[in-house]
Amino acid sequence: MSSLELDPTVKPEAGQLSFSGIPEAQFVEDVDAYMKGEESAEENLKVLDEKHQKYKFMETNLLSRRRRLKNQIPDIVSSLAMIDQLKAKASKSEDTESQFLLSDQVYAKAVIPPTDKVCLWLGANVMLEYSLEDAQELLKSNKETALKNLSQIAFDLDFLRDQMTITEVTMARLYNWDVRRRQQGNSEGTAKK
Repeated sequence: MSSLELDPTVKPEAGQLSFSGIPEAQFVEDVDAYMKGEESAEENLKVLDEKHQKYKFMETNLLSRRRRLKNQIPDIVSSLAMIDQLKAKASKSEDTESQFLLSDQVYAKAVIPPTDKVCLWLGANVMLEYSLEDAQELLKSNKETALKNLSQIAFDLDFLRDQMTITEVTMARLYNWDVRRRQQGNSEGTAKK
């Protein structure tokens, strides 16, 4: 599996439709039976529109999480490559020459003596020192988790888009039902005159 390949085996458990608990939209097969006794579709359309807005909000959150993960994975891959290089240089007892980014477009040249330790930035202003093997193990685990989460998000986005489409179709059908009902009411009113 390449660095950005999704895990095709990631599927929700039996009976589970998504990983994020996205509610399933109800498709209205028979609009007349669904709207029986209702004067107007306005109230039902409001409820469906609210549900649609919630789906849009969930989509925005999932897209944001996906973007963050897609940015995180290349950083993990480059950190793993650096650890491999440090291990190779340490086994040969060679110094490693590198350039460090100090600020935008400003680099400093450095010579790193052979080492068996590395510091990893964990976020939230936390950095920890690890042995090269522990750091490599942690980064591989993080990469696998990120790829799994990316697969889960892709699955949830597909499911969410299906639910949005079902909701949009149901809204259109209810609106059309309401228009037909009003037209029938208008034609009956003019026929009585």
